[in-house]
Amino acid sequence: MAELSSQQTSVQSIYSWYSQDKLFVNRRYQRKLVWTLLEKQKLVESIIKKYPVPAILIAEREDDPGTYEIIDGLQRLHAIVSFIETSFPTVTGTYFDVDQFPTAKSRAAEGHFIPENGKAFLTAREIGTLLDYPLAISVMRNATEDEVNDVFDRINTYGHRLSEQERRQAGVQNTFSNLVREISCSLRGDASSDIMKLSQMPAISIDLPMTKHGYEVRAEEVFWVNQGILRATDLRDSMDEQCIADVLACVVKGDMIPRSKDALDEIYQSGSAGSETILAALEVYGAENASDELKFCVDEILQVCAATKDEKLRDIIFSRRNTNAFPAVFATILIAFHELIVGGKNKISDYAGIKKALTGLSERVVTGQRSTSIEERRKTINTIKGLIADYFVPADVRPAIYGNHSTIDIDATIRRSEIELSHYELKQGMLNLSDRRDIDGDIIDKVVRTICAIANNGPERHGEIIIGVTDKDADADRIHKLDGIIPRKVGRRFVVGVDREAKALGITVEQYYSRWKDGIKKSELSEHLKASVLSSIDYNSFYGLGVIAISIPPQSELSFVGEELYWRNGDTTQLAKDPKTIAAVARRF
Repeated sequence: MAELSSQQTSVQSIYSWYSQDKLFVNRRYQRKLVWTLLEKQKLVESIIKKYPVPAILIAEREDDPGTYEIIDGLQRLHAIVSFIETSFPTVTGTYFDVDQFPTAKSRAAEGHFIPENGKAFLTAREIGTLLDYPLAISVMRNATEDEVNDVFDRINTYGHRLSEQERRQAGVQNTFSNLVREISCSLRGDASSDIMKLSQMPAISIDLPMTKHGYEVRAEEVFWVNQGILRATDLRDSMDEQCIADVLACVVKGDMIPRSKDALDEIYQSGSAGSETILAALEVYGAENASDELKFCVDEILQVCAATKDEKLRDIIFSRRNTNAFPAVFATILIAFHELIVGGKNKISDYAGIKKALTGLSERVVTGQRSTSIEERRKTINTIKGLIADYFVPADVRPAIYGNHSTIDIDATIRRSEIELSHYELKQGMLNLSDRRDIDGDIIDKVVRTICAIANNGPERHGEIIIGVTDKDADADRIHKLDGIIPRKVGRRFVVGVDREAKALGITVEQYYSRWKDGIKKSELSEHLKASVLSSIDYNSFYGLGVIAISIPPQSELSFVGEELYWRNGDTTQLAKDPKTIAAVARRF
């Protein structure tokens, strides 16, 4: 049974925990960083004025004593540590003076953040008050995962700050809610492992256009906002997850549900008839199948938008320019695509034709409150299918859908690579960037060694290597000059693609892809690992640039290249030479 102890802990001590990576976030139920600048400033102001601040609840992690999972207080804790790291000023425009706090000064010197200089700072007295402020911390110890989930659910059942969809997602943990979260994270570009350090949260949080917090995911680049389906502020309230929950329920059930608050509430209410129906249907359907199908259909919609010229979905379906969100209409389009592609076993034969057929769609279907009933939704879907059906042809679409990397998956993997360094690797290609464009003779061997190292991360660890991506601005500029392509920026990386290399080599993309596959096949990689990697290597056209995705599935035993053992040290691949390192890697299995 869980034990609860309460203690007062200074802000200074909390920051030390943070700097030592002792604070973790569980993304299965915790939402993103969503506080506004004013909310952060008000909290800091309260601390400096010695006003009371609500207690923070954490749970000691069973597998790593002395580290803690944040149950309640994520927004508050991040606001405090980010203020110390000069991410924002007080309401009066003054910043924290890093020079007055050795721990923060050391982190800045190590490159963890860049402090604001030449600004107005808090006084030494105010800094002392803030660092000495005693936060009320309640610590759960010896708590099971179910107990932690239960406590979080109870806390947030009555939390007025959560949106309706956030309350739903926080209120229940099951295969449906988890799948909604996973698909939504992929579409937003903030996919990550379930457990993250608090210091990594900015990398998967969304920066809104008018409230720059320095978070890594830019709202205007997110699928929903980029296509005009939702406003940037809608992401804060998880309206994207609400849309995915609605579509997913319709798909796995095989029939429409009303687009209403009550319908979704029932699906998320544990033990209700609606919840049991969807969970049973999802178990039969398969969560992985549903995920692959929806992401594939979104990819197809994106290709329609890019046909002839790149346009936003909003500008296609609305004949009159507007900035209104249209999640209800998008949901019917996505379901219509799903029914034609998956249900009808068809593939698109004419993307431009579909684009033309969908132009001005808003004037042909019912929108607004009258479009939310089961009958009206079915009528709208049938109308859309009638408009675009002629641009599909019968085909076995299963190989293209299941187990392959969608454009959305590639995007998410590139973003994840920025924070989960040991599990991901990016390579720009096999040609060097000199005028001669010589082949790097060691590149395939390097990739093979990295495959081995990622496989040795542990028995439950999955990894990816993406070929056709660089993290250097200079390389992206050089490739643009050499190959005449326009790199596509994803987070802090640049997708430069591999199609350009096939062209430079005078071979087809298929032949280029085979060079990588044959190189792995002929390597001395452990056979069990080689077989699983070769069965999951994949090519994706990725906006016409082309990338190769090499998946490294979890392994149950150590992997080698010949007699050599490789492991990942952060984002580098190293040969395990000494017995101590070899033993440490072996213990993972």
